[in-house]
Amino acid sequence: MNIIPYGRQYIDNQDIKFVSKALKQNLITTGSYVKKFENKISKFLKVKYVASCSSGTSALHLALMSIDLKKDDVIIMPVINFIAVYNMARLMNAKIFLADVDPFTGQMTPKNLIDCIRKNKLEKIKAIITMYLGGYPENVVEFYRIKKKYKCYLIEDACHAFGARYKYNNKKLYIGSCRHSDLATFSFHPVKTLTTGEGGAVTTNNKILADKILLLRSHGIERKKQHWEYNVQNIGFNYRLSDINSALGISQLSKIKKFINFRHKIYKNYQKLLLNINNYIALPKYNKNNDPAFHLFLISLNNSKKYKKNFLLKFFKDNKILCQYHYIPIYKFQLFPDKVNLRLYQGAEFYYKNTLSLPMFYNLNQALQKKILKKLNLFFN
Repeated sequence: MNIIPYGRQYIDNQDIKFVSKALKQNLITTGSYVKKFENKISKFLKVKYVASCSSGTSALHLALMSIDLKKDDVIIMPVINFIAVYNMARLMNAKIFLADVDPFTGQMTPKNLIDCIRKNKLEKIKAIITMYLGGYPENVVEFYRIKKKYKCYLIEDACHAFGARYKYNNKKLYIGSCRHSDLATFSFHPVKTLTTGEGGAVTTNNKILADKILLLRSHGIERKKQHWEYNVQNIGFNYRLSDINSALGISQLSKIKKFINFRHKIYKNYQKLLLNINNYIALPKYNKNNDPAFHLFLISLNNSKKYKKNFLLKFFKDNKILCQYHYIPIYKFQLFPDKVNLRLYQGAEFYYKNTLSLPMFYNLNQALQKKILKKLNLFFN
């Protein structure tokens, strides 16, 4: 491996065999592998309904459409997030409010959410979007209590968190079980914990929402008794996942615990290696009762005025190591329509100036980690 990427897929012979077998079926889309994949996700997460789809972005769009998000409906989301959910909400003409985040985890906290609601004097809220940045599930039950108080929908943007669990009443529940949310969305992009190539899924325990999603992901078509007869009541999209992608997903899902365990080892090894330079960097602190998916390994520079993040990123790149921003605050993009009072986003500003993610993927061995840390030491010293 000449260049060390921040993330990449792991494909083995079992995956190739599964995909090859799917290619030999009569139907390579809308066939049996799609339903098998959805059933296996349902069983794994212990959730009633699963709808696979073509990407994590289409999963978010389907979730928003299923709750009938309309023009000027109020939606709240964290200011640090991938642009996908913001784009979909803007496309649907929702009224979007951005909540600040914790300066180290980059995640919206219950306090950030309540502050956003109070400062903007929001009374009628359509939906709250949470996001488990890096695959670390934080404040799941607390967000659910806020959702109940304001009688709105709660959608978990769990694109980083497939396989993550949180503790509730002395039990570990999977993110996506929707015990404390209305809907959860996942991405199966190649850099995620498991991949279908491109793909995603929406999970819910609400049959009404699930039925809407199944219609909307395939042009809004309602099939009748004869295959040539159908009706269309609502505008829909082609957001289906193929059997080829689903076959890869089935194979990958069988290895999910192995993937997460290995990522956990990478995380622990990074922690140990970073002890020598802990005066230069800080690590986010997470709830130890939860089991993360370890999608990202985030570090925060202790003195960003002296050690500028972009200098470090360029230094790594010059040494063939690709680290990454996760993510740029949404208000910094040109597409964001309003001027922003940065005092309202002190957490996001600190996070943006200081935090980056080191490489994290299944076959990142100890030798590669030591190489990364050797370069990090060189940069600081």
